[in-house]
Amino acid sequence: MSDALFTQEAEDRFQPSELTRGPWDKGAQHGGAPAALLARAFERIADDGAPDGMAVVRLSYEFLRPVPLTPLTVTTRVARPGRRVQLLHGSLHAGDVEVVRASALRIRRADVPVPAPAPAAAPPYGPEESEGAWRDVFDPAPMFAREGMEIRLARGDFAAIGPAFGWFRMRVPLLAGEAPSPLQRLAAAGDFGNGLSIAVDWATHLFINPDLTIYVERLPEGEWVGLDAETRLGPDGAGLSDSVLHDARGRVGRALQGLYVAKRDA
Repeated sequence: MSDALFTQEAEDRFQPSELTRGPWDKGAQHGGAPAALLARAFERIADDGAPDGMAVVRLSYEFLRPVPLTPLTVTTRVARPGRRVQLLHGSLHAGDVEVVRASALRIRRADVPVPAPAPAAAPPYGPEESEGAWRDVFDPAPMFAREGMEIRLARGDFAAIGPAFGWFRMRVPLLAGEAPSPLQRLAAAGDFGNGLSIAVDWATHLFINPDLTIYVERLPEGEWVGLDAETRLGPDGAGLSDSVLHDARGRVGRALQGLYVAKRDA
């Protein structure tokens, strides 16, 4: 089994391993893996003269097509340069086909005195007090949610309908020999909200997110990222998954996913 999610074949070309596989299609990746890969690409774009460096405050992804387990080409560009605010665009292509389109909003870092925020609700349990409670409702082939990530549940249960709180840690690096950055860890975990907090049964329905937006209040400390997730469905085959993101010290941001919902074929 691979020791990383991706192997870098060229400066802009990456081969996904089987550890990136998602839950809906044996030949397609979980959204967290390409999200982390694009987060890495955004981090490597030069600051374009901003004097104090730049901090990402939003990552947005559109999953245009299932992301295959075939070589991917990464492209990025500065769509809006600036000394205070920058907008970055990125894409993943499988061959000639664009499969993910993304953007990152980043702002100039600065020490600004602000009022202390109201205390956030503490996680019910930290990762050390939580238990792995993965229920194998999928094919036994290696996949991102099992072999690529370690998952511990502080509240709720996989395959149980309702809100849940889960802790997520990457079992393997994004690239071999390269430690994942805090932003990459946040991107890898942020796409799990709609699977962690389900609103309909896995056995009877599909609930696929064609997008993901992560807001970063601060970067997480340590390896674990917590998701306090809740999913709501409308009557017309659409829904929204809303996750408050945590580290062991408290809240770090928010992740939102729009959902396509449909009954499985009998």
